[in-house]
Amino acid sequence: MSLDADDEILQDFLVEASEIVEQLGEQLVDLEQRPDDSDLLNAIFRGFHTVKGGAGFLAITPLVETCHLAEDVFNALRQGQRNLTPRLMDTILQALDVVNQMMDMIREGEMPEPADRDLLAHLATLAQPDDGSTDEVAAAAAPAETKTQAEPRAQAEVPEARAPGGDEITEDEFESLLDQLHGKGKFAGAPGDAVPAKPAAAEQINDDEFEALLDQLHGKGKHGGVPSAATPSKTVAGDEISDDEFESLLDTLHGKGKFGAAPAKPAADAQPKQPPAKPTRAAATPAAAQTAAAAPADKAADPARGVAKGSQAETTVRVDTQRLDDIMNMVGELVLVRNRLATLKATMADEELANAVGNLDVVTADLQLSVMKTRMQPVKKVFGRFPRVVRDLARNLKKEVDLVLHGEETDLDKNLVEALADPLVHLVRNAVDHGIESPEDREKVGKPRRGNVVLSAAQEGDHILLSIEDDGKGMNADVLRRKAVEKGMMDEDAAARLDDKDCYNLIFAPGFSTKTEISDVSGRGVGMDVVKTRIAQMNGTVEIDSVEGRGSKITIKLPLTLAILPTLMVKLGQQPFALPLASVVEIFNLDLNRTNTVDGQLTIRVRDRALPLFYLRNWLISAGGQLDTHQGHVVVVNVGGIQVGLVVDFLVGQEEVVIKPLGALLQGLDGMAGATITGDGKIALILDVPGLMRKYARRY
Repeated sequence: MSLDADDEILQDFLVEASEIVEQLGEQLVDLEQRPDDSDLLNAIFRGFHTVKGGAGFLAITPLVETCHLAEDVFNALRQGQRNLTPRLMDTILQALDVVNQMMDMIREGEMPEPADRDLLAHLATLAQPDDGSTDEVAAAAAPAETKTQAEPRAQAEVPEARAPGGDEITEDEFESLLDQLHGKGKFAGAPGDAVPAKPAAAEQINDDEFEALLDQLHGKGKHGGVPSAATPSKTVAGDEISDDEFESLLDTLHGKGKFGAAPAKPAADAQPKQPPAKPTRAAATPAAAQTAAAAPADKAADPARGVAKGSQAETTVRVDTQRLDDIMNMVGELVLVRNRLATLKATMADEELANAVGNLDVVTADLQLSVMKTRMQPVKKVFGRFPRVVRDLARNLKKEVDLVLHGEETDLDKNLVEALADPLVHLVRNAVDHGIESPEDREKVGKPRRGNVVLSAAQEGDHILLSIEDDGKGMNADVLRRKAVEKGMMDEDAAARLDDKDCYNLIFAPGFSTKTEISDVSGRGVGMDVVKTRIAQMNGTVEIDSVEGRGSKITIKLPLTLAILPTLMVKLGQQPFALPLASVVEIFNLDLNRTNTVDGQLTIRVRDRALPLFYLRNWLISAGGQLDTHQGHVVVVNVGGIQVGLVVDFLVGQEEVVIKPLGALLQGLDGMAGATITGDGKIALILDVPGLMRKYARRY
């Protein structure tokens, strides 16, 4: 069975439910650390309840079934009928994974498959009070509506079962509704009691019997059949009352607004014929009823409240990301035109033209900033998955690890948020696997049994700084040197000349690993080199620092956006090139008196440190004739934590450029990130510094 992916109600459900499910992953890991937090228990219960309701409104039965049983488990936990155990949490997290898989299928327009019956049976068992048996034994799956509770739920649910093709529910279902409202058995009286006996299954209760029911609830005569605002009147045509009247009855019985999200019409003709026998299926508090889908029902219950909610919803608009990308591209073109006009302004002695170009510059900068903000997302979108990653990995490795998150609200370009996910997963897993010691080893050296991994984000100017820090065993530079020699990456003399920071950066080399055993977590020497490559593709840099016995820290520096790139414009001969400003460390004039050759590599001394030196012209331009190697400038760039000097002929200055993809003939060219148009109208190639180093200076 397929779903209508273009259905607006379905899309509203996906937006809301996706946020809830993502939050549930974080809350469940937090709950394992704070099992007595009643607010957190209630929040998780409400999360599963809301997703279940929305799925029920859309008739997505497999999702309803899974969320319903998970909700029942947390209801048992809330009532103190069960204790939170690691095994129980494993089962709930497994159920959440199934919910995520179902959500993915719904996004693709497919009805999800039912969850594994063993999982549902185990959830049903965990939803029952603990009778002393272990929670590892899965019993037969209990019916979805079977519950054992110390008290009724805060929000009563109308039974969802309904006869096909009709609006009626059975008398048993109506009695179940009354049981949920007032306690089991309170209205199960026999004939002759104050409460009328149930009529036969094929019959409905008459007006006198319904009045007697109201008398039993509130006192004789209080609802003596006189039509009023409090008591819904019957229609002239027969025994029917409207949805609004039935909702008014519930308000009268239990307080106004308590059932504000209840009965919404699934169809135009779905009118209840009798108050007790006709609550509609949509009354199961659907999540969609709490969003745009339920606006009509909300307004029926409380017109003033409905209008307020409607006006609030209209303040946001869902926009396709492709449209945002198109707008950003147009702003990029505007930036190029601005740069061109700014260059022409300098050649014209026209004050009015200069003022107009200056105003255009200000407006363009504001527009650029506003459009960039529309593409921004909090880095929490990435951080949210890591509590679960750390929790599962620590259990697998039998370690005790706490994850601390800082700066989750820091905004980042949406494309960078998506691209960061895999590199950060590698780094966090590496911190838990390689960095944090076992609890026994930590105790031996006087550390707490539980290790800490701190993941933080902060904005610094037009860049974002991300760091992954652990308080584990740190790295030993000598061990890294020996590994590099063993793997043939360098000889012993070259390894001996590496300082400690250079040694730490060896972990980013392809195939480099200090693990002696290969596992499903690490040891194959892949992952960290991928991290370095991916971050370089985002025009970012990565640095690592470590103190043996105290821990390690990896810092990633990224631009706020990938669409418009600050660069340093340089020239080789008459050809302009753009170096990403994020890679540039410093600039100085070339002085051959400070150069030397070490192991066949030209170097230059900078503050008592030898930096490798490369003539960029030799790589990029096929020059004829004799070159004057005494002239030029040195641009020091950072490549994966290693600094090298690039010699260029001329410096032009800083310029914001828009990255344009290279043509088909140049696609995949090593060392080229794209092209742009300079302020004087020329085409400049944007250099990919790490790519250049890989192609022309392999040791770096």
